[in-house]
Formats: sequence, structure tokens, C-alpha cells
Amino acid sequence: MKRIVLSLVTVLLASSGTALGAPAAAPAVSLVADTLLDPSALYFVSYDGVVNNNSFQQDAILTYQGRQYATWYTASRNAVVARRTVGSSRWESVVLPHRLSANDSHNVISLGISPQDNTIHVALDTHNTRLFYFRSQPGLATGAQQWNAAAFGAVQRTLGGVELGSMTYPQFVVTPEGRLQFSYRTGGSGNGVNELAEYSGGTWRKLGGWSSATGSYTGPNGVVSTTRNMYLHGLTYDRSGRLHAAFTWREGNTGVLCNAGGLTNHDTGYVYSDDRGRTWRNGAGTVVGTTGGARVSVNSPGLVADPLDPNHGLMNQESQAVDAQGRPHVVISYVPGRFTQCVSNYAQQRTQYGRTFHVFRGADGRWTKMEVPIPPNHTQRTKIVFDRDDNAYLVLPRGKIVAASKASGWTNWTTLFDRPSLRAFGEVNVDASRVASQGILSVQYQQTSSGTTPSPIRVADFRLGA
Repeated sequence: MKRIVLSLVTVLLASSGTALGAPAAAPAVSLVADTLLDPSALYFVSYDGVVNNNSFQQDAILTYQGRQYATWYTASRNAVVARRTVGSSRWESVVLPHRLSANDSHNVISLGISPQDNTIHVALDTHNTRLFYFRSQPGLATGAQQWNAAAFGAVQRTLGGVELGSMTYPQFVVTPEGRLQFSYRTGGSGNGVNELAEYSGGTWRKLGGWSSATGSYTGPNGVVSTTRNMYLHGLTYDRSGRLHAAFTWREGNTGVLCNAGGLTNHDTGYVYSDDRGRTWRNGAGTVVGTTGGARVSVNSPGLVADPLDPNHGLMNQESQAVDAQGRPHVVISYVPGRFTQCVSNYAQQRTQYGRTFHVFRGADGRWTKMEVPIPPNHTQRTKIVFDRDDNAYLVLPRGKIVAASKASGWTNWTTLFDRPSLRAFGEVNVDASRVASQGILSVQYQQTSSGTTPSPIRVADFRLGA
């Protein structure tokens, strides 16, 4: 009898996540530091955002081998890269020899670091234009070179000699083997292609396009659109080496809308790659595209994780993350049908009625969507990260942080941090790499200003968990 009782206790403890050990910690945040990057960073509002903080930057702030790096534009429009020893409040800034060319919040700065040669890569200032790009001397990321502008060299208009043409949304991601990859879009909104390039052995090579702008989509009103763009929520490698990509489509034909004041984004889709972005599969494992070959299209089978028609103001390029079990999680936001089935004023109705949703894939391949019961009250995007116990944290516009525990199945969403005195404008950037290595969430934010008056840009550090 004792043996049976003990076995039952073991099963109950294991099912609750304790496995005869201490229970998993509940989500918690504590602000441990808030440091100044620049008292007068460039400020102007374009497309409802500021150029120093946009959700689609991958990355504007990151940690690598004991140092944290951040980037922004100064009041004089110069691009800056700064670093600090992790935990220090002292940032060392390098002003790069390039000034922002247009008042366009798309023209962000993205950082990447190659573990192969410890070079720092900076891609910036592009929206359907040729890239501006810097690559540092080898070893700069480990302190083998002096931290100055000379270490980054002159600005280039190609990716290390590889011509990409007009492009938008430069993003870096590192493969498990330490190869640096570069994601970007060619073409324009409603008629664009996602492409990849890869850095290895000190040189870049173009891998090619992998999403298609072609195919036919019929709106709920019967209107057909034949061009579109796949907007990525991110590119994320899990511990097993699988590359996850969640996305939404934006149609080129606005006639699919019920009202011209809406947005043609529709559906949340998902694909993955087990060969470093060369072959793309749907959730069932079926090949639906190859990079440099036949592309993933709106007519590819099995892509839709969450169906939604284009009349709900669905946001593009929000956020994704992967938990410790390799399960993809996506944050989306839109105006639910209980408020309206036809968004006619995007900015007004998104602010008033927009809601955030957590969409995740279970071990059985099925997708679950849950509404986060804390309205963002904003048009802009939210970021998602996980702590070491796989509790989920959402960093909403203006720096509000809400969280839910893994133990609850990510259902018990609670506000953990909300400080209007931060005066954070809209979207923020987060350092997911520091969360993984240290359990510290660094949030880069710029304070609200007016017109084109420069404002402070800062980094707030939060300890996650108990």
C-alpha cells in the first residue's frame, strides 16, 4: 500500500511540474536599473512609430559574451553603437560615419554578431532603398580591437560586396553552428519577397528568396488579390536547431477590404526549417518552399495557424518566441469581431478596441489562441519573452509588462509592471539574449516628445522570476 501511495504522489507532483522538487517559480519582475543611453536621441513620429524603437528590429539591443550592445540615432542623425559590461551603468558609444537619410521610422538600425570571427554587423537606413552597412574588424565583439569608429570601417552600400538591391527590414539571426544570417524583404508592401543571406568564413553569400508575392487570395467580399507580402513576426532558432517563422499576409489589392480605412493584413501563418532556412515546411511537415527555388505562397497548403479575414486591423511584424520545449509562441493583435466586423478607422479603432492574443503550438501540433485580458490601448506592437521556467512575459506599448505562468497553461495574465512615469513612447525593444543567459530583461525605450524635439533613450533592466 505504501508503494502505491508513493507512486501516486510522484505522479501528482510530476504532473504539477515539481517532480519531487521545488515548484516552478511564478512570473515576477523587479526593476533593478534604468540607465541613460543618450539624453537627446533623434525623435520624430512616422507610421505611428519612432525610428529608434520598432518591433521588427532584430536586434537593436543584444548581449554577447559578457557585453551588451545597443544602437540608435542621435539628434544629429548619426548612427551610434554603444556597449557596456553586463551589469554596468556605463555605456561606451561609437558614432558611425553615417547620418539617417529620411524621416521614416522604417529606417531602423539592426545589429548582428558573428560567433565565427566576433565581428559586429550593422544594417541600417533602408526602406525600399539600397542598404547602408558596416562590418567591424574581427575580434571587436570580444575586446580584441579598440572600441572606436575605425574598427567599423567605412559605410558600404552592399552586404560585404553582395548586391541586394532595394530592400526593407534588415534582421540578423545566428544559426546553432554560429553562422550569421541576414533576413530582408525585396519589393514593397503588398508585393514583396522575403530573402536570406549567410555569413561564414568571413564572406557573405546570397541564399535567395523564399516567400512568394504571387498567388490568388479571395477576400470575404469576393474581391481577388494577386499580389502580397509575407510580414514576419520574427525568425527564431530553438535549441534543436529548428528555425521558426510565424507571419501574416498583406494583400496588394485594397479592394478585399470592407472599408478603405482598414488594413489588408490577414491570417497568422507558420512555417519552419530544419536545414537552416533552405527548406520550409508547414506544421504537418510537408515541404512548402525552398530558398532560392519554389517559394512559400498564400496558396501553399497547411500554413494557417489562426485564420482571420482582413477587416480586423490585424497588426503585422509583432513578436514571436520559442519556449524550452521548442514550441513556437506568437503575439498578435487586432480588433475582435465583438466590437466590429469592419474596421473603418484603423488608428482610432485599434486604440479603442484592439486586443492582444497569445497563439502557441502544442506538442500535438495544434494551435491554441487566448485573448490577453489586458487591453494595450494603443495601435502598436507587443514583444514576448520567456523566463527560465517558461513563464511568458509580454512587454506592451509604453513598457507595460504582463505575464502568465506555464503552470496555468499561460492563462493567468497579470500586470506586473506599469509605470507611466517612464514616459516610454509606443513600442520598445527587448534583449532576448540576456534573458536566456542571465534572467534579466533589458528594455530599450525612448521617451515621448513632441514634433522633432530630441528625447532621452534609455535601457531599463528587470530581473525575471522570484
